Amino acid sequence: MSHTPHELAEEFPEFVEKMSTLKQSDAHFAKLADEYHDLNRQVHRAETNVEPMSELAEGELRKKRAALKDEIYGLLSA
Repeated sequence: MSHTPHELAEEFPEFVEKMSTLKQSDAHFAKLADEYHDLNRQVHRAETNVEPMSELAEGELRKKRAALKDEIYGLLSA
């Protein structure tokens, strides 16, 4: 585990401008970005033991975050 937040701007630096535009113009994209941000915070807080949780629960959050990241990338690269 890395203990490093995986912010979308860091994950997809080549799409920062497009993400900003889509957050304002596409409600679905904005919802996905918000969900990703919330999940990412939960994972980071679990990793740093601010809000400890079981390995299983943390793993499930990581899977959800990865799925959202894949969906977001699909929209960005379309």
